Amino acid sequence: MFRLSERLERLPPYLFAEIDEMKRRKEREGVEVIDFGVGDPDIPTPKHVVEAMKRAVEKPENHRYPSYEGLLEFRKAVAEFYERRKGVKLDPEREVISLIGSKEGIAHLPLAFVNDGDYVLVPDPGYPVYYSSTVLADGIPYRVPLKKENGFLPDLDAIPSDIAKKAKIMFLNYPNNPTTAVAEKEFIKSAVDFCKDYRIILAHDFAYGEITFDGYRAKSFLEVDGAFDVCIEFNSLSKTFNMTGWRIGFAVGNEDILKGLLKVKTNVDSGVFQAVQEAAIAALTGSYECIDENCRIYGERRDVLVDGLRDLGFKVEKPKATFYVWCEVPEGYTSIEFTKKLLNDAGVLVTPGVGFGEHGEGFVRFALTKDVETIEKAVERLGRIEF
Repeated sequence: MFRLSERLERLPPYLFAEIDEMKRRKEREGVEVIDFGVGDPDIPTPKHVVEAMKRAVEKPENHRYPSYEGLLEFRKAVAEFYERRKGVKLDPEREVISLIGSKEGIAHLPLAFVNDGDYVLVPDPGYPVYYSSTVLADGIPYRVPLKKENGFLPDLDAIPSDIAKKAKIMFLNYPNNPTTAVAEKEFIKSAVDFCKDYRIILAHDFAYGEITFDGYRAKSFLEVDGAFDVCIEFNSLSKTFNMTGWRIGFAVGNEDILKGLLKVKTNVDSGVFQAVQEAAIAALTGSYECIDENCRIYGERRDVLVDGLRDLGFKVEKPKATFYVWCEVPEGYTSIEFTKKLLNDAGVLVTPGVGFGEHGEGFVRFALTKDVETIEKAVERLGRIEF
């Protein structure tokens, strides 16, 4: 009866909605599905954060409309967190804004800067919101391949100059979802210089910056000289403090880019519930032992899964960061065919790489959001499958 807009018609079905339906169908058949699909931490939010929320929700002043940019105390807490963890100095009044989760900010950024026909450089494979937010802003997504032979880093020299000249934003994400790749200072500097040369906004999604292993430390793009000229960095408490359901994140970096994003926010949504901001302050300024414990837990799970997959003959690297494992599919299968086989033959659900873009073909992603016992059970099930 009512026809969707052309923008929505151009969007593919949202990946995780399709995966949820595949899972539901199998569960209706009576199968106990082990779900490695969506990256939603199973570890509870730290107790001191929950207690701070309980106190904050009682305050009448927190029951009113919050500010769009966020409490100054929250923005100061973000600045403190960045200085303690990354050595990056931020002005909390000019270089930090709150977000209703980093996804909200990523989705709104193209609306602030992209006009009809402008290009946005989108990593492929990549978080689907980079692509969809561009389409919803009437922009043209230009897929930049992330290939195994390049360490899943984009070849910036391969981007045609005529495309780069028409581009307004380049999205990057390291540590990377879904490939688990990491970016070192040399690459980050080259990305900053590329965006400065072409006057492109460098939008870095840093949601997995604290989930690291084996002594590795992920670098904020803002650590690199010149980054504040072109860079906005999106971050979140979702993965760092196990707060996906709380919907709180933030953007930091270039003041003018933040102002553009904030102008969209003021017109289409509101700020973050202030009680949640107070809980987030407790997380950002308190002990970081919970982060270390998260990394220990995910690291143990990583080792069990990767070692198990390797013993079964799969080609898989042991990631330095994120809580994902990016596994090559066996020869003769597409990523969707392999996903369906694992679900149908073993009751194990993974995410097909092609769901993150055409260059994700040939891989599947496991999320390390199950305990060790469950991972061992999944590996045992996979060992019964014939390929």
